[in-house]
Amino acid sequence: MSKVPAAPKGTRPNGRRLWVDVLSNFDLDEHETALLREAVRTVDALDALDDVVRRDGVMTTTDLGAPRVHPALVEARQLKLALARLLAALRMPAGDDEPGSRPQRRGAPRGTYA
Repeated sequence: MSKVPAAPKGTRPNGRRLWVDVLSNFDLDEHETALLREAVRTVDALDALDDVVRRDGVMTTTDLGAPRVHPALVEARQLKLALARLLAALRMPAGDDEPGSRPQRRGAPRGTYA
């Protein structure tokens, strides 16, 4: 395989690992590389949010003193959904597929229309 291109500038370690792992195992088209770039940014954002929650704790308080879940956890939940969709769009194998294979998705993400 050809040399893996450098990860996007400013990529954190987990994002860089994802970048190298995917590109060292698969040849991506340009549109797929764009999806991978967004997945890497999402992984990096999740790491940054994790840092915030580890620093501040899972719970915060409102201006009135009422406890509430840290907003970073709410954002992380949304980013995890986005990451799952980005990776699904790349058709990454689950690990039990043949190495180098990327099975074709069938139908739309929400099913087919009649």
